[in-house]
Amino acid sequence: MKLKDIVVLSSVILIVAMLVIPFPTWLLSLLIIANISLALLVLLTSMNMQEPLQFSIFPSLLLLLTLFRLGLNVSTTRSILSKGDAGGVVETFGSFVVGGNVLVGLVVFFILIVIQFIVITKGSERVSEVAARFTLDAMPGKQMSIDADLNAGVISEQEARERRDKVSRESDFYGAMDGASKFVKGDAIAGIIIVLINLLFGIIIGMMQEGLPIAEASLKYSMLTVGDGIVSQIPALLISTATGIVVTRAASEGNIGSDIFGQLLSSPSLLYIAAATIFLLGLVTPINDIITIPIAAGLAIGGLMLSRQPTNTEEDLIESLEETEADEMKSPDSVINLLNVDAIEFEFGYGLIPLADVNQGGDLLDRIVMIRRQLALELGIVIPVVRIRDNIQLEPNEYRLKIKGNEMARSELLLDHYLAMSPGGEDTIEGIDTIEPSFGLPAKWITEDVKEQAEIMGYTVVDPSSVVSTHITELLKTNAYELLGRQETKQLIDHLQESYPILAEEVTPNPLSVGEVQKVLAKLLKENVSIRNLPIIFETLADYGRMSTDTELLAEYVRQSLARQITTQYAEDGGLLKVITVSGKIEKVIADSIQQTEHGNYLSLDPADSQRILEAIAGQVEELSLMQQSPILLCSPAVRMYVRQMTERYFPHVPVLSYNELEANVEVQSTGVVNIE
Repeated sequence: MKLKDIVVLSSVILIVAMLVIPFPTWLLSLLIIANISLALLVLLTSMNMQEPLQFSIFPSLLLLLTLFRLGLNVSTTRSILSKGDAGGVVETFGSFVVGGNVLVGLVVFFILIVIQFIVITKGSERVSEVAARFTLDAMPGKQMSIDADLNAGVISEQEARERRDKVSRESDFYGAMDGASKFVKGDAIAGIIIVLINLLFGIIIGMMQEGLPIAEASLKYSMLTVGDGIVSQIPALLISTATGIVVTRAASEGNIGSDIFGQLLSSPSLLYIAAATIFLLGLVTPINDIITIPIAAGLAIGGLMLSRQPTNTEEDLIESLEETEADEMKSPDSVINLLNVDAIEFEFGYGLIPLADVNQGGDLLDRIVMIRRQLALELGIVIPVVRIRDNIQLEPNEYRLKIKGNEMARSELLLDHYLAMSPGGEDTIEGIDTIEPSFGLPAKWITEDVKEQAEIMGYTVVDPSSVVSTHITELLKTNAYELLGRQETKQLIDHLQESYPILAEEVTPNPLSVGEVQKVLAKLLKENVSIRNLPIIFETLADYGRMSTDTELLAEYVRQSLARQITTQYAEDGGLLKVITVSGKIEKVIADSIQQTEHGNYLSLDPADSQRILEAIAGQVEELSLMQQSPILLCSPAVRMYVRQMTERYFPHVPVLSYNELEANVEVQSTGVVNIE
């Protein structure tokens, strides 16, 4: 245990000991001076902080100091009533500070109580209560603001985490201060009660046990009581003042001293006005001029000194900023930063700025937050932050999406129009012909006055924000496998290890490296298979990883383990799965063309056979497309991955399933057979 921990624990034990063990008067005097020193140190610390969170321990410290002070009150009360003595410090405050006059001492004590209880404590309690309520109410808005800045690329992930942590700590701090302010209020009440007890019972003990006359007993115990009361109320007043400073302190760039001089004395003309007012006050009233003239002169001199100080003009500020930028451009880091490539970038022309500007009603930032959450649920991958920025090189209504620096899509939006997609048949509605960007369907941009008519005619009508958010969602789904690198895979493994530590250790780093796990997960994502169920995936990798490190083969085993998920993904509501089956002849041709090497297996198919197979698949896919059905290829497990390798370039959106990837209770209906002569 560290020395600091031992000191704190010993202090708490000392507080408990003061409540039950009589202390010698010299030790009480020492502890009283220590109490005043601690209270003064807390006050100075609260004045020197720039924001309340810099003194986040204050609520707990306030409780400990209050208990320490009450423990001292109990000890001094015991010493006063049992020995008629409470040490030199109490006696000094009782005789020297109040001049030996008991009535003056009582008046001073009750004035301190009034200041602390009614003025400082009452105000601090109210401010703490309001600050706690407002901080809690503002938490959702602050969190949304952080998410918006993160999505806009204004801050990094690390800065976002720090801001969220700060918001959480602010909430906890003000909530704790709301309760801690009650300690100060209770301490003031306890101080009054203890003084009355000391005074009343001290006189009774002096008369009945010590045989003193009432006047002498009153003088003796009143002096001790007043000294004890004042010596305890001075640190209590300091702590109450510190509490008020902490709860009323707003975040700034300096401490309270620099802020007072920087803001109160920021205008020399106001000092001149104050000096003239004080001078006239001494001139036209019976107040002695010797009092008012020095103060007026001091204010005037202060204003003169402030007016002579050089101030930063706007030109100076611009020049300093330009110098700073020039220095940054000369630094080596400025070149290194140019090498950074954002994982996802969304750029738009100046005409689409209202789409992302919250002040103009834009909700793109909120939609992107929802897209990231949606893809995390659907695919099991945390999509990186989408950097949103305007680009004057684009057309005003144009936008584009880039993944790892490469442009993936580009399209146009008309913000004052709606996108209408025809349900089929004759297209009679008026509008600007276009292509729906997500699925490439023919569509039209229509105006507000045509929207209702289009909806009546069965058109699907969507607003521009929905068009672009759907486009972004589909692009990220299609290219999710490119966004899953080794670093992102390591994050998924670390998350899995929190709940399944043994399972994660069974797979990586031995027998499979993070890179090999990443390749398996990327192959699943490339075929639109969610990797959210990581425990099942890792169970499979743990079973087969020691047998083979061929990622293609491991991905096939994982797909078979996810049979229920894959079946649910493609089967209709009634459990019916309509597929295009691959004939046995084609499967034999493919199986005979598989070449086995020490680096894995690959398909070496004759180009003519490959062309005939692709033409046969194209014919079946086209027939189903005319019937408005989604085509699915079904083949044996031995050749599934090779069939997929053949079709992924020409039919990237056609799923290829194997019999082992289907649940036993699913009804499979063949709508066609891929065959060659």
